[in-house]
Amino acid sequence: MTADTLTKTQTKSYQRVSSRKFMLWLGIVSIVMLFGGLTSAYIVRQGEGKWVNFDLPTLFIVSTIMIVMSSVTLQLALAAVKKNNLPRMKQMLVLTAVFGIGFVLFQYLSWKQLMDAGIDFSGTIKDINIKYEYIRADTENPGEVQNVAGSFLYALTGLHVTHLLIGLIALCVVLSRAFMKKYSAENYEGISLCTTYWHFLDGLWIYLYLFLIFIR
Repeated sequence: MTADTLTKTQTKSYQRVSSRKFMLWLGIVSIVMLFGGLTSAYIVRQGEGKWVNFDLPTLFIVSTIMIVMSSVTLQLALAAVKKNNLPRMKQMLVLTAVFGIGFVLFQYLSWKQLMDAGIDFSGTIKDINIKYEYIRADTENPGEVQNVAGSFLYALTGLHVTHLLIGLIALCVVLSRAFMKKYSAENYEGISLCTTYWHFLDGLWIYLYLFLIFIR
């Protein structure tokens, strides 16, 4: 291979990586705008009244631990491949997948906890069977008012899980390529891009969780 051919190959490879990074960050910006709009709408709607405050499912704590741990293991996988430690990279990728699936599972169990408490996506306040605080807008019967707070909670957490499922699909692709020995210290673009997206989803969940705790 001549020097000119090698240079052209490297240039094409760099352009391919740059385009993938651009698409990834474009997607991240779009997701930020989506959740920024939803949380803004949450605050505006809450200020109008006819709103209920209730305790969040305790299992949200477990799912938060799961997603934080998944970010840690994925970062360790990235560090391992940079050192060409491929066995450790595979181990950390598998652990990341396990923690990611665990997060989705505990989110589902959290929703089940909410539904058992009478908080459904389209339920009314009269359906709630746990302690809650009602923010009245006027003199209407609160029992006949739709539980908009519950609807927002399902929308925010459900959309986040949807984006995380996309991340899990990408992680499975990375994992399969790792076992096919496609990655090395010189070639780990897939792991790097997956790590960036995953860390973003981790940070997004922490933001949403804290938002739902303190914006009551």
